[in-house]
Amino acid sequence: MIYLSQMLGKPVVDLDGERIGKVNDLGIATGEVFPRVTALAIEGPGKTPLMISWRKYVDSFDDDEVRLKVVATDIRFSYLQPDEVLIARDLLNKQIVDTRGMRVVRVNDLKLSDTSSSQLRLLGAEVGVRGLLRSLSPRLERIVLKISRALGKPIPEKIIAWNYMDLLDRDLSNVKLSVSHKTLDDMHPADIADILERLDPRLRGQVFAQLDDEQASETMAEFDDDAMAAEIMGDMEEKDASRMLSEMDPDDAAELVSELDYDKAEKLLRLMGVKEQKAIRQLLGYREDTAGRIMTSEVVSLPEDATATDAVDKLRSLPDDFETVHYLYLEDEEGRLSGLVTMQALVTADPGDKLSDLAIDEDLVTASPDEDQEDAAEDIAKYNLLALPVVDDNKKLLGIVTVDDALDVLEDEHAEDLQIAGATTSDSEGNHNLESVIWLMRNEAWFFFWMLGAAVLSALFSPDLGAMPALLLSLALPVAIIAGNDAANYAKNAFLEYDPDDEDSPSTLGFVLKGIGMGALFSILVGLVAGGIASAALGNSIAALNVAKTSTEAAVASVMVSFVSMPIYLHVLRKRDEKNLETSGTTLSIIAMAIALVVFTVVCIVLVSRWMV
Repeated sequence: MIYLSQMLGKPVVDLDGERIGKVNDLGIATGEVFPRVTALAIEGPGKTPLMISWRKYVDSFDDDEVRLKVVATDIRFSYLQPDEVLIARDLLNKQIVDTRGMRVVRVNDLKLSDTSSSQLRLLGAEVGVRGLLRSLSPRLERIVLKISRALGKPIPEKIIAWNYMDLLDRDLSNVKLSVSHKTLDDMHPADIADILERLDPRLRGQVFAQLDDEQASETMAEFDDDAMAAEIMGDMEEKDASRMLSEMDPDDAAELVSELDYDKAEKLLRLMGVKEQKAIRQLLGYREDTAGRIMTSEVVSLPEDATATDAVDKLRSLPDDFETVHYLYLEDEEGRLSGLVTMQALVTADPGDKLSDLAIDEDLVTASPDEDQEDAAEDIAKYNLLALPVVDDNKKLLGIVTVDDALDVLEDEHAEDLQIAGATTSDSEGNHNLESVIWLMRNEAWFFFWMLGAAVLSALFSPDLGAMPALLLSLALPVAIIAGNDAANYAKNAFLEYDPDDEDSPSTLGFVLKGIGMGALFSILVGLVAGGIASAALGNSIAALNVAKTSTEAAVASVMVSFVSMPIYLHVLRKRDEKNLETSGTTLSIIAMAIALVVFTVVCIVLVSRWMV
């Protein structure tokens, strides 16, 4: 077995042994299960590109060179055929969609099989670290492999066989691959959306264009990132985009339209049918993050006096793309919601049974269109519902929030909570080491602030006090920095756990006072320790006493500022949440520690300037 990286750059010699250039690329015919190498691309004198038939002219190859069957003067150049690709130009370092693992990988090398002394076949793509090391240096690969084996953790090859690949685009200047026995046509829309989200932004639109209208609309509804979906839609032709919106469920379409600029959205809506346009505009009339915004108007409702036969006839008349039906909703003579019938009750009923006799009409859980979407989702989870009816003030049915929409809301809220809490998530392989570094940087950030503060204090005071006293001023600095971090963490926890109107919410003022007291006490204890260290280093001198006193008072002042600022942090979190803005908990902690460092430094400057007078 050999690799493309080993072939590239090999000398090419003719029958007489005269060098005519070096291997620049290999061409393959894509129609075979394991395609033969059909063309040899050569870089000739003066970097002149040449293309010749592999079968006709190549005699043999080895580790040193590629030998031709004829002398240079007998070579006739050829051209790449429509079913051929150059594997270095068109496949190497390109993204591949692995539809088995539902991930996006990059081709680091290509594995070849020599079926004879003169014949090569492409086996597959190397997408692991070995291919990357080999492309840098075969010697580096061997060294790393020896080290990994010695440590008991050998690095395996990661080969995706060619017969798992399917070209998505015949534009040879920009080839994308889908790696699987099945093509995108056979994949679930959620998997396609996941793959598109991981692709390079320049490729998303081109791969998305391969989908038919039904696939495109279902895939668009599965995007986790609405802004990304809107970006793809913004690049589409207006008629195609409008037609795709018409295929989507009204709630998904409304969510997507809300991400577009006003002019674009209006153009697309005007191109839609009256019925679809009306449904979307109705949902857009509700505020964001409310039950009305995520509900669907596709609901099956019947009068109370209808029979089971009427219900079955109504279900049979629904279009194929109608929202999944979990319940039948009953309305009284005035059009008010009066009950619901489950599918189980309908299936087991006799044809002539009245729906009112089968209905659940007591303790019927409903939501108003202005209710927070998270509350509606929590009701669905609490009462084990498959759909939650949304009614107006007159109890008239407006639509339903389905369980899949509720799951999306809860997932989004959970992701936001994790971000505010400072947690990290990963949905791809190979990021564990990076996650460990991020975790370390986040949880031990106080140490870096301490080192920064010590450097700043030394630079400020070393000329006047000397290096040792200036350095000892920073002994109590960790107390101030950690207190700032704790204040930010408490604000984050209070935001995540308690609603501002919750009666069980603890008193913020009480915690502030408690934090100030504990922080001040701890600062004094640290000041005593700092004084002892200062005395040991400087002797029982006024300088030692001043250093201990200054560092203690600076720490106490910084702690007080941090905990007094905690209600401000909590207020900022809640205001940003009301505006649907993302907030990073790690960023908040860093800001709080930076404020603590600044306060500590300023207090030190003021106090030192006093006792130096």
